[in-house]
Amino acid sequence: MQQRINDYFAGREDQLIEAVSRLVRIDSTLGEAQPGMPFGPGPAAALEEMLKLSAELGLPGENLEGYVGTVDLNDRETALHILGHLDVVDPGEGWTVTTAFEPKLVDGLLYGRGTDDDKGPMVAALLAMKAVKDLGIPLRKNVRMILGTDEETGFRDITWYYDRHPYAPYTISPDADFPIINIEKGHYQPTFSASWDQTSVLPRVTSLTGGPRLNMVPPKANAVVAGLSAGEIQAVIPTLGLEEAISFTLTQTEAGVHILAAGQGAHGSTPQEGHNAQTALVALLAALPLADCPSTQAIRTLRDLFPHGDFTGEALGLAQSDELSGHLSLAFTRIDLTDTGFEGRFDSRTPLCANDENTKQVTEAVMGRFGWTVTGEIDPPHHVPADSPFIQTLAKCYEMYSGRKSECLCIGGGTYVHGIPGGVAFGASMPGFVSNLHGPDEKVNVADLLTAAKIYTQVIIELCS
Repeated sequence: MQQRINDYFAGREDQLIEAVSRLVRIDSTLGEAQPGMPFGPGPAAALEEMLKLSAELGLPGENLEGYVGTVDLNDRETALHILGHLDVVDPGEGWTVTTAFEPKLVDGLLYGRGTDDDKGPMVAALLAMKAVKDLGIPLRKNVRMILGTDEETGFRDITWYYDRHPYAPYTISPDADFPIINIEKGHYQPTFSASWDQTSVLPRVTSLTGGPRLNMVPPKANAVVAGLSAGEIQAVIPTLGLEEAISFTLTQTEAGVHILAAGQGAHGSTPQEGHNAQTALVALLAALPLADCPSTQAIRTLRDLFPHGDFTGEALGLAQSDELSGHLSLAFTRIDLTDTGFEGRFDSRTPLCANDENTKQVTEAVMGRFGWTVTGEIDPPHHVPADSPFIQTLAKCYEMYSGRKSECLCIGGGTYVHGIPGGVAFGASMPGFVSNLHGPDEKVNVADLLTAAKIYTQVIIELCS
């Protein structure tokens, strides 16, 4: 069977490239909802093009009210869902090889928004379904491809779908990396706040704003300090020892000294890979000779609870780990402080051992001592045991065609299958390949994508025949 599958895909690179390119040319970012297009005309157009492509391959599909599309291999009971998406993030800036929606092939790499996330992998999975059909392999069960249109902006598509349709015994999502992601950490991202009466004492911090996104280590943060000179603030900066990672720019204004802290952004699940401008700015403000007022007290408490460089929540009392999923990660990512109060948030990715008692209740108790209000629940982790027959089947298929040793991975981020019983993220990027997804010059390795198609073909055969 392996030889038959290898022979089938020999010389199909051009077919794969053309199919992916048809989808990449469509700007399928989120748009304004219209009748039959709950996420705007872009995702709707990509869905229609994918269904057109599947029909051309002899696999007619169905558009389910614009939320998702489905493609079935037969009319038998469904054993496997292949879940991926056709919507993309915005183009952004900095493209050099091509523009975001004009695919270009260079040295075996296909560039364009969605080539890796997730249009390319979904085409690979569709060609796998086509291969099973063309090879005449008899199946006892059905495989259904689910074509999502809202993965990047909230998962409303599959929430809609699974509210109306049952889960399959097995689900894979080709929207990540090989080998097998069987553990996705949970999320605890509470909101905490306090309020106080207006005061006019000096010197004090009159405003403090941090990161723009909850799940991103803030690359910049801003504050205004009234009652101190730029020179007085500048004198404190060297005492922090942050010169190599953080820069501070001071500007005198009528309202006071404006401070811009600049660091390096990173994903909220990997805070150690960035330099948090927000925690650095809080550290600077807390070190200034400010008046004893509510804003000063809040800032110094924030400094103590979220010290710069604490990536595991140790200061807050949340540090914990287990053998399978590793340690809890924490990034203080949002703050908005004014003369009358503040609201902040942190992004923590919780291991399997985390629960309400050792995470949520600890946070509420610590912050409650300062009179702060805390709201938010833990989104539990997702785990499919590595020794399950399903995982072992995926591992075998991966090893057959990749020539690599399989292993199970734990990630801090959440994929399309987070919360879907028995679901795992499985490909389509090979280990070590940097696709630049969500960034400029997103790309996919065509040879690797063809290998992924072979792997998915074998998976369908193993689970459905």
